[in-house]
Amino acid sequence: MCGVQGWYLAQVRFYSGIHDATENARLHHYWTAKLAAMGTRGIWTFIRTLRYKNQEVTLPTGAKTTVRVGREKGVDVRLALDIVRLAREGAFDVGLIFSQDQDLNEAVKEVRAVARKDDRWIKLACAYPHPQSRNNRGIDQTDWIKLDRTLYDANLDGASYWPAP
Repeated sequence: MCGVQGWYLAQVRFYSGIHDATENARLHHYWTAKLAAMGTRGIWTFIRTLRYKNQEVTLPTGAKTTVRVGREKGVDVRLALDIVRLAREGAFDVGLIFSQDQDLNEAVKEVRAVARKDDRWIKLACAYPHPQSRNNRGIDQTDWIKLDRTLYDANLDGASYWPAP
């Protein structure tokens, strides 16, 4: 993506929640293996274990049942803090965020304030799949980069990180 835009790639960071091994051993293994592979490629990773709660759902038959649902907690906060900290440290001129989470707009506003204070040019862009995404907008106050299906598919990691059966 940086090459397509004519930007120099200084670092890749990946933020995610992962399943607890006691809640979902298969997905925990998958993400642990995938994150390890990312580390061998120089990708900086931040993970948090998902938090689980019971949630009532309605089945297609109309019957109700309770399922355990995992939710990310604190991952977007860590991402926002890092965006602001790295801007303050002068670690980037262009930040490319692969998320459409509008909560990150607060970090975008803060980076704009850093740029004004330091009299620096800082660009923040938001890349997202289009038209695959139901949400057809990027993070407010960023440049939106809509990824078409061809470009998106060309950049998928084709390796299998699933545990052996």
